[in-house]
Amino acid sequence: MKYIPELGTAAWRKSTYSDGGANNCLEVADGYPGLVPVRDSKVRNGRVLVFGTASWQAFVTGVKAGA
Repeated sequence: MKYIPELGTAAWRKSTYSDGGANNCLEVADGYPGLVPVRDSKVRNGRVLVFGTASWQAFVTGVKAGA
């Protein structure tokens, strides 16, 4: 079984990689060692995706590289 963190009190912040537009924003929550919770800022009560830190970093690196 995988660990799913309790996110009810998570402090969400808009990703610096979002373009600032009303329709293209995602939020991440800090403070979960080894995990990066991610949600759509337009659907705050919707599903949350939780990535391992290494996977999230690989994704961000790919985005920066234009992949």
